[in-house]
Amino acid sequence: MLKVGLTGGIGAGKSEVSRLLGAYGAVIVDSDKIAREVVEPGTPGLAAVVAEFGPGVLTPEGALDRPGLGAIVFADTARLSALNAIVHPLVRDRAAELEAAAGPDAVVVHDVPLLAENGLAPLYDLVVVVDASTDTRLDRLVRLRGMTPDEAHARMAAQATREQRLAVADLVIDNDGPLEELEPRVRAVWEELCRRSGGR
Repeated sequence: MLKVGLTGGIGAGKSEVSRLLGAYGAVIVDSDKIAREVVEPGTPGLAAVVAEFGPGVLTPEGALDRPGLGAIVFADTARLSALNAIVHPLVRDRAAELEAAAGPDAVVVHDVPLLAENGLAPLYDLVVVVDASTDTRLDRLVRLRGMTPDEAHARMAAQATREQRLAVADLVIDNDGPLEELEPRVRAVWEELCRRSGGR
């Protein structure tokens, strides 16, 4: 098994790279997706969040009110730490389950937005960074995601710098251009991952 960490700054195109790698045959372990799953209604994770933050973080239907919880935790680092202490171990355990089920010959790609920020590079056999210039990312966030320039700058500033991400990279996928240029670059990285995993 080859364990790969995949990361990239907001707007760099990491999600598209993850989708392509999955289409080629990688087993994708998506931290953001798992983080949503572990606090779905009826889960111990949601019960723990409600015990910590109170029933006010639920919607009338009993689901987690993400914007409401976000307003609490992003304004208070202690509350954010409390939330992370609940969610992160659950995400880690579920990711380990998915990895174990993948089989010994699999290329397992962990899609981890905050890999550089949280010092997670040593957990993987190698790290792939999806890279794009600040101007390109800003344009995508404003044009494609509907953010204001100020919102986009704030989101980008809250993450690791481009240099910090590149410092932990074993392989870099340049995604500064149009989508049609991305696919062959991802294909080349996939072939390299297969070669490093002993061929598939």
